[in-house]
Amino acid sequence: MEGEHREGQGGDGGGRRRKKSIRRRQPGEGTSMAAPEAPPVVPMEEELVGDEDEPVGPKKSELRSRLGWAVVRAIYQGLPDFQRTWLEEMGFVPFLRLDELTPDVALIQALKERWDPECHTFLLPWGHMIPTLEDVTRITGLRVDGQAVTGVTYTSYQEIVERLLGLEVKRERSSLVPRTRLQVSLEVADAHHQTGEGQAEYMARLTADARAALAEDEGAAADRDLRRFLILVIGKLILGTRGDPVSCRCLPLLEDLTQVGSYAWGAALLAHLFDSLGTSSRETGVAGFFPLLQVWAYCHLPSLGRGVPRRAGAAPLLQRWRFCRDERSLRRQVTLIHDALDTVPFGHVQWTPYIGEDEATQPWVERGRPYFGRDIWLHCFNTVVPLHHRLVARTLGLHQAVVEFLTRQRSWERPGRSFRGIQQVTDWTVRVREQLDDWERRGKEVVSEATSDKDYFRAYARRYGAQVYKGTRRPLDPEGRISSLEGILHSTIQQRDDLQAVVDQLRVELDRAQQMVGGASSSREDPGRSVLEDQLASAAA
Repeated sequence: MEGEHREGQGGDGGGRRRKKSIRRRQPGEGTSMAAPEAPPVVPMEEELVGDEDEPVGPKKSELRSRLGWAVVRAIYQGLPDFQRTWLEEMGFVPFLRLDELTPDVALIQALKERWDPECHTFLLPWGHMIPTLEDVTRITGLRVDGQAVTGVTYTSYQEIVERLLGLEVKRERSSLVPRTRLQVSLEVADAHHQTGEGQAEYMARLTADARAALAEDEGAAADRDLRRFLILVIGKLILGTRGDPVSCRCLPLLEDLTQVGSYAWGAALLAHLFDSLGTSSRETGVAGFFPLLQVWAYCHLPSLGRGVPRRAGAAPLLQRWRFCRDERSLRRQVTLIHDALDTVPFGHVQWTPYIGEDEATQPWVERGRPYFGRDIWLHCFNTVVPLHHRLVARTLGLHQAVVEFLTRQRSWERPGRSFRGIQQVTDWTVRVREQLDDWERRGKEVVSEATSDKDYFRAYARRYGAQVYKGTRRPLDPEGRISSLEGILHSTIQQRDDLQAVVDQLRVELDRAQQMVGGASSSREDPGRSVLEDQLASAAA
């Protein structure tokens, strides 16, 4: 079910970390009275890794942030008004106005270890879970409707880069452009904080540098500046690579700037992120816009306590959260998150967290609604992956029916892991025509006639019990009997929660009826109250 490739798996660069001798704090010892230092804004050149107050285990399990929030924001603020107006028409402005979110490295690592590359979902004790197109557009503000992000990948992008960006490419057979060369072309090469420089002064300096270099009037020079900025945003944030270079796969789509806003960049972001999650959990780094995963987890799994709400009512929803700083080691945090995921009460999972949202402040949501709640293929050039929404029908307020638990099936030969679309010219609109037609038909609507989740839980526990319930404190269960009982238990908990909600509602109605009659009439004098009492007793039973 997957035509996939991991784009840009280059190393993160940087030398080995020097070992330090660290004495662990003994129980009962006091902590330092000095306030913990606030996390600095991470420019594009720097890496953020997990806290290392103790050895963190294999370096390959660390996830690093290379998102250039500060640089991108500074260039955006330095653009002339007509350029920013054009970006607003393209639909990028809500995304560009997002504040930087400190990476929750431990949460991303824990989620990645729960990812099943066969059906492209997270495997959790209560069932499958995945970010959907609705999550993408609500959290990022990016468009998830329109044309698929696809086209031709070339053996060399040298001519295209030189013609559209005005940059010289030394490596002929490459789809990557050095990030520093893009920053130099936009006059923000020096993106490091200077000594004694505060955040406001830092941003003002970068913005002034960019404004001085950008063309002030419309024309060929302004178009080139805008393409340089867009390829930085798309190649470094939306479709970010693990390494430092910026991918130019999407550059041909930027040739006609009037069409840039017609593409479903949010859907491409989700395809790229799914593809990155499908790599080994021991691989260094994570590609793609992983703040989406953070906020998705904050909204759907609030009991983990990893995010702190702020700015109620802000949109897109990424503006409403900040990372709850954790001083424990990365390895310890990941272990605790896994333990929490194994013990989260079923009723604490928020399947429909967006009920009651003010749609007027999120116009991008209404535009993408025809693509919500559908099984559909997601496209990002040579990354073509399925969104199996039918596995998470509960996000639509439905009961989860038993469905086929998918395995890897491909209707075309899978490219090798080293393939980056440069060995041969490939037209993906032809190679994956069937999947592209599916996108253009908006996939298939998800429906469910199930009246409970009980059968699904049993089937899920039998199929995935060994993967989901593999903690060291769990007994060996070669025949899956314990796992099957776990599934039945979760189903019973779900039914209990549903009944409890009915009981609470009936109690409210009963109290309202009692207040209406002043509490003086008997049940015989108040037939309505008697009916409610009977319903309450039945529901409680």
